[in-house]
Amino acid sequence: MRRSIPLLLILLLGSVLALPLRAEDVRYYAVPKGAGPHDVAPAPDGLVWYTAQRQGALGRLDPKTGETEQVPLGQGSAPHGVIVGPDGAAWVTDSGLNAIVRVDPERLGVEVFPLPDNAANANLNTAAFDNDGRLWFTGQNGFYGRLDPQKRTVEAWAAPGGRGPYGITVTPDGEVWYASLAGSHIAHVDPVSAKAEIIQPPTANQGARRIWSDSQGRLWVSEWNSGQLSRYAPEDGSWKSWKLPGDSPRTYSVYVDEQDRPWVTDFSANAILRFDPESERFQAFPSDQGNANVRQMLGRVGEVWGAESGTDRLVVIRY
Repeated sequence: MRRSIPLLLILLLGSVLALPLRAEDVRYYAVPKGAGPHDVAPAPDGLVWYTAQRQGALGRLDPKTGETEQVPLGQGSAPHGVIVGPDGAAWVTDSGLNAIVRVDPERLGVEVFPLPDNAANANLNTAAFDNDGRLWFTGQNGFYGRLDPQKRTVEAWAAPGGRGPYGITVTPDGEVWYASLAGSHIAHVDPVSAKAEIIQPPTANQGARRIWSDSQGRLWVSEWNSGQLSRYAPEDGSWKSWKLPGDSPRTYSVYVDEQDRPWVTDFSANAILRFDPESERFQAFPSDQGNANVRQMLGRVGEVWGAESGTDRLVVIRY
């Protein structure tokens, strides 16, 4: 005889699965005063890299102990972005040096890859590795480029829309996309020819700032001017947008976790928000200090990290 599950039990199970994150799932880690951490990159070994933009250094946090160490990147350095490469090293976009910088995770050695002369003062921003191990990057002064670690070559091209290239991402099938803040558009870069094609979002002057691909190859875009989170599906060219809650939101960064849930930061709300694509609702995690200014987010399974540039802290939400 088949027994049905009591309705009350179903409701209880459903409520457990839908439980919001608790306050104790959010933790903060202080970094050296004046570091101005801009971007953050959790590594597979459990440590967390961050760019100490105001101190010209790359930092590394041990979440188990809370201890940090910083590696100077060179005279004039102003590191913006950092990601962990397929080689396990930290790769930095350094606008002050106008170069890509690699920091070895074992000996903390620094290797500098200057941009070519045609991309002087590119104002480097963000980087992403493609499926062939090549690093693609953006420069807000109107450039995008590619570094091949095997050939040790760096190439850069003028962006078709001029100033603005900011966030960049690679889809699971190896397609390269970037967002243009000043240009208010996104662009697809052919990974073979390196030619960029502009895609115009339906919202004018939205200020597309950062971009991230989910597991389906759909692109999530944080729109600084409009205060929206938008999703673009390349397979059919469709767009969908959601306004962040509150008055005058400013959507800075976007990151999509392993469950295909987007996370964004809102400068106006001084908060990190998680978006549920099924319910189309946001859940906010306000900082416990004012003017946190979380500029970028990255994560690993069960964790999402941000850099509070305004408080000299890193923040993690564990879920």
